[in-house]
Amino acid sequence: MSIFQEFLLHPRTTGAVAASSPALARALTDGLRLQHARTVVELGPGTGPVTAAILRRMAPGARFVAVEANGRLAAALGRRYRLRPVEVIHDSAERLADIVDGPVDAVVSGLPWTVLPRPVRTRILDAIGAVLAPDGGFTTFAYVHAAWTPPARDFAAELGARFQTLERTPLVWANFPPAFVHRALHRR
Repeated sequence: MSIFQEFLLHPRTTGAVAASSPALARALTDGLRLQHARTVVELGPGTGPVTAAILRRMAPGARFVAVEANGRLAAALGRRYRLRPVEVIHDSAERLADIVDGPVDAVVSGLPWTVLPRPVRTRILDAIGAVLAPDGGFTTFAYVHAAWTPPARDFAAELGARFQTLERTPLVWANFPPAFVHRALHRR
């Protein structure tokens, strides 16, 4: 199952046309201190390229929960990482607080924020805030071609209201499409 096939079948819930590149996966996992994390959550792991980057940086014995709403992708991810310490959960990110009882040290997201309806986006951000440790970090990415759209600007403003520190990485050209990472630290 490819991410492109899922995009063609479900363009409103699969926001990517291609899997994240290794360069984007590195940018998403930079600055989160994953080597010290006790619990890490990935939202929308898709086919798992960022999952692999998280696993490389995590400390042995840390808990890693990957929440994927697409049943086919969740099943494929579960098979791919069946021998690795990843709990693949087929569920909505909106239910994160029911899935993981905090504190979570890091949340890495591949969710398509700009296509999610505002109420859904708000519920997911509320769920992240409910489980994220006060000094925890959250990263997600945005495609450069959509960065200027009202949903993208609204999302960036929501992050700024919820976190004390919000950084935007330089553009990751080695990704299709090119993207940048929002790194949000220290929830309010």
